[in-house]
Amino acid sequence: MQIRAPAILVAARQHGETAVVARLLTAEHGLVAGYVAGGRGRHLRPVVIPGNRVEMQLSARSETQLPFMKLELTASCGPWLGEPLQAAAIGWASALTASVLPERQPYPHLYEALGGLLEAICAAPSARGWAGALVGYEMLLLREMGYGGEGAGWAVRPTGELVQVLAAMDALADPLDNYLLAERRTDVMAARHRLRQLLGRIET
Repeated sequence: MQIRAPAILVAARQHGETAVVARLLTAEHGLVAGYVAGGRGRHLRPVVIPGNRVEMQLSARSETQLPFMKLELTASCGPWLGEPLQAAAIGWASALTASVLPERQPYPHLYEALGGLLEAICAAPSARGWAGALVGYEMLLLREMGYGGEGAGWAVRPTGELVQVLAAMDALADPLDNYLLAERRTDVMAARHRLRQLLGRIET
C-alpha cells in the first residue's frame, strides 16, 4: 500500500521513546493512522502538532500492518497555540475529528470544512470570526455520521451575534456527547467545555 496526499493532522500519541502514532484526515482516504519514526525529535516535533497541514506519504506491506508515515509540513498552526482561545478551538476540532470518524472512509466535505475552520481560527482577528464556523463544523459532523436531520431542533446553523452562536453551541452539547462520543473511553468533551468557558468570557 502506497498513499501520498495532503492531510490535516488531528491526533498524535507517543510510541516508544522517540516515535509517534499520528492520525490524519485526508480528502480521498478519510482518517488514516501511521507510525512516524522520530516524531518526538527536534526536527519533527513542530510538524506533529494537531491542526497542522502536511503532505503525507504512507506505506505498508499489508492492510493489517500499521503503516509507516512520512510528513512534510505545509501550513502550521503552531504560532497560535500560545493563545488560549485559539489553542482550545484547534485542540477541540482536532480531537473531535480523531475520536469520531471511522478509519479509511472518505469524508471530503468534512476535510474541506475542517481545513476552512482551522484557517479561520488562525486568520480571524477575534473568535467572532470563527465561532459560527466551529458550530457549523460540529453540525456537519453530526449529519455525516447519520444524526441531525432537518427535524433536529439544533440542526440550524446560527447567524448573527456571538450570543446566538453560544446558544447553538450549548444546544449541541448533548447530541455530541450522547451520539458521537458516548462510546469513547476518554473525556473528549472536556476540551469543548474549556473552549465554551473561554468563549463565554468574551460575551461577559
